[in-house]
Amino acid sequence: MTEASEAASPPSKKSESPNTSILARNREFKRFAKFFVVGTMGAVIDGGTFNALNALGWLAHIELDLPIGFTLTGLGISGAIAFTLAVSSNFIWNRYWIYPDSRSKSVVGQLITFFLVNTVGIVIRIPILELLSGPFGALWKQLIPVQSFLSPDLLGKNSAWALAVIVVMLWNFFVNRYWTYSDVK
Repeated sequence: MTEASEAASPPSKKSESPNTSILARNREFKRFAKFFVVGTMGAVIDGGTFNALNALGWLAHIELDLPIGFTLTGLGISGAIAFTLAVSSNFIWNRYWIYPDSRSKSVVGQLITFFLVNTVGIVIRIPILELLSGPFGALWKQLIPVQSFLSPDLLGKNSAWALAVIVVMLWNFFVNRYWTYSDVK
């Protein structure tokens, strides 16, 4: 082979491998950054709905004793409603902005998979809200002894909510990336 023909031939796969890997990592980083933006919008929808429902008190009187030995209160129901609204918004943004190249699966199939993943997310989330809002509230009561518009109860609920959002965001990103949107390279 002459030098001219070697220069004209495409590089071998061996030489493309490191660059391809860097591009793939960069593409995943961009996807995660977009996921973070969408997640932030979802968190605004989620947190706004969660706090509005709790402030209105419409669900405050509800206590459901579940057969698994767990009591679901208005707090958990508020969290579930807020979560569902945020997930609906997030699905649309995920499908059309983060993974626009995900078209080999039907939108209905992806929606079902997305909601299954998020159903596990809500199963992770509700116990965090129910079990940690009280202890976080007690911690805030010790940290902020003077009453202000930010009551220890409100701060406790929102601290538990924030922790739940972080844990479930990581779960959702990785499982949706490799299951719901597995057709994306």
